[in-house]
Amino acid sequence: MFNFKTIESAVENTLLKEKGSKFLGFAFPVNNEEELKHALEKIRAEHPKATHHCYAFRMGLNGENYRANDDGEPSGSAGLPIYNQLLANEITNVLVISVRYYGGTKLGVSGLVKAYKESAKITLEEANIITKELETTVEIQFNFNQQNIIFTLLSKYDAKVLQFDANENCIVTASLKLSQKENISEKLSEMQYVSFTFKD
Repeated sequence: MFNFKTIESAVENTLLKEKGSKFLGFAFPVNNEEELKHALEKIRAEHPKATHHCYAFRMGLNGENYRANDDGEPSGSAGLPIYNQLLANEITNVLVISVRYYGGTKLGVSGLVKAYKESAKITLEEANIITKELETTVEIQFNFNQQNIIFTLLSKYDAKVLQFDANENCIVTASLKLSQKENISEKLSEMQYVSFTFKD
């Protein structure tokens, strides 16, 4: 498992109307708690008069970090149907928010489940779902005269050089696909005067 499915960019303000209530849908790619908090605060600030801000998110390679929030709606009637759409699309590192403006007619629990599910569904249908490769970062130390060999090796494995300190003992930091970690480790282990560590 070296990759995961997520959404390419944010989707905002999809609209679903149900018996006078309006449901605005939002989806954001999120990689950590900070981005998650920021997205939630942004929507709360943009829609202070909304009746409910219900949401669900999945993070982590297997979606192991997740939450569904009903924000005052009957338990299980909002966050869970939104969360189930994340599961249905097999995506992770995604936050979906459904903002409800109450329209005067109660929808009942089954009506709410249907509306929140539909809101999340149409929001995710507008998103571009992409497959992302997991990456790792490697730091390699080597002698100055080994530069060419090291850089040739890095380019062979499509590694991106992030930092390079050229002294007598050189240090290069590069990111590469996690799927290439073992291959590059093997090659580096065979070289003399080279040491390396992975940071992930």
